[in-house]
Amino acid sequence: MNDIALPARALPDFTRAALRPVKLAHVVLRVSDLARSRAWYLEVLQAHAAFENDMLCFLTYDDEHHRIGLIAPPGLKHEADASTGLEHIAFTYGSLGELLANYRRLAARGIRPYWCINHGPTVSMYYRDPDGHRLELQHDVFETAEDISAFFAGGAYAENFMGVVFEPEALIARFEAGEPLASLTARPGLPEGKGPWDMFVP
Repeated sequence: MNDIALPARALPDFTRAALRPVKLAHVVLRVSDLARSRAWYLEVLQAHAAFENDMLCFLTYDDEHHRIGLIAPPGLKHEADASTGLEHIAFTYGSLGELLANYRRLAARGIRPYWCINHGPTVSMYYRDPDGHRLELQHDVFETAEDISAFFAGGAYAENFMGVVFEPEALIARFEAGEPLASLTARPGLPEGKGPWDMFVP
């Protein structure tokens, strides 16, 4: 890539237009009994599992890769424990450029993500509100339900269901240098000696 001159690319100008999400994407819940919660949501929403393993389950009923996420982190206590409940709420932006420009806009106001991760299906930035609730601001990597289904079926997500963390300013520099979007959003492999939960920031 260093031998090829790429066209420069600019982030959307957040000083001239509002940068709003295009949709509310999903809600993720921390649960104490994954099988029980899975069965309940499948029945109530008439959904199906898009991806699942013994610690998480993504449920959908339309073209979104998941509308409800259920996650059972290691060591989670019973229902009455304060650690169960809402994990996060996710909002999707219309493009990677808009997501990155919004990061710049918020950072200029002292609002910074506590966790930036390429999950594979999404490039995501997580923020905490003043009460500590988690918001995920994301860009959808795949354009169709068929594309995301193929990604899930390919095995890479089963191997690493969490993703790989990234540094937002480094991603912006690559974006502005004109690197192709497919390269920018491709999820790298896990660092040597690390597992999926090593990428997690609670």
